[in-house]
Amino acid sequence: MSDKEREMVMDALTEREKLLLAAKNDYPDKVVSLATTIARTIADGGKVLVCGNGGSAAESQHFAAEMVVRLTEKHERAPLPTMALTTDSSVLTACANDYGFERVFSRQVEALGRKGDLLLVLSTSGNSGNLISAVTTARDLPMETVALLGKGGGELAEIANFSIIIPSQSVLRIQEEHLYILHQLVELVQDSLSPEV
Repeated sequence: MSDKEREMVMDALTEREKLLLAAKNDYPDKVVSLATTIARTIADGGKVLVCGNGGSAAESQHFAAEMVVRLTEKHERAPLPTMALTTDSSVLTACANDYGFERVFSRQVEALGRKGDLLLVLSTSGNSGNLISAVTTARDLPMETVALLGKGGGELAEIANFSIIIPSQSVLRIQEEHLYILHQLVELVQDSLSPEV
């Protein structure tokens, strides 16, 4: 490993360390509040729809998998009704072709979302047009809307009912923190709905 490569790794670790220090003050209450909202939605018979673009699409699918299947083999519980809106290539491409890319998620929210459901969006910028459209559609149903964001939160921070904003401009660090929060949410929600005995 060259000195330059080692320095890159060290810089990333230092940046992550700074975010973790900020997280200790800011995240706990917000993450618990969001987990409580998700657990209440499910307990009341609702479901969670989740979406994002690029790496955030992958994290949306990861979250849905952990909710529907399980986070670890140490905690067996019932599946938690969660659906990623990023997985059906036929729906995504048909909608993008017929209505434009900005409606790829909002069209699915119209089809699948109901009053009492919750929409979770992930965005590193907070300004993705298709996510803004999805949140606007969900609020009209009305659904609870929550967002994991970065870079100051953008427009999504203004229109979502609740948001957690990662205090970073780096897409890499924002996505890392989003994944950490998603894992925490699954743990908290499953513990609330089916505590280990």
